[in-house]
Amino acid sequence: MQRLFPILILCLGLSTMAPGWGRERDFASWEEQKEKGRNPNRYLIFGTVFNHQGLSLPGALIRVRRSGEKKVAEETKSDRRGEFAVRVAEGFEYEITVTAKGFQDAVRRVDARVGDREDLVFRMQALKEGSSQ
Repeated sequence: MQRLFPILILCLGLSTMAPGWGRERDFASWEEQKEKGRNPNRYLIFGTVFNHQGLSLPGALIRVRRSGEKKVAEETKSDRRGEFAVRVAEGFEYEITVTAKGFQDAVRRVDARVGDREDLVFRMQALKEGSSQ
């Protein structure tokens, strides 16, 4: 056992020095790009989806499209906390549509020409009796 301990320490030390192992390298790469002016110009849309009772709504479908276009640019679902995050190209206006079974669709517009992030809150309204969607 005493012989294995130095070998274990050596292996752990080498693994932390290997390129591409660990988040520090990824963060440094992003910082280097930012400093060189090669920022990918991505705008963050962050949101939280709640049901009509104010509880988080996991599994809601979020579709993001440029205003005036039919093609969906990004699509995701809300996580277990009802949260989602999507990155889109800066310089455009976007329409965000949230869909969930048993709820009316919710739509918001985001102007990605100003700033670098938009935080949204969606409070979904329950469908009325007899309505189908």
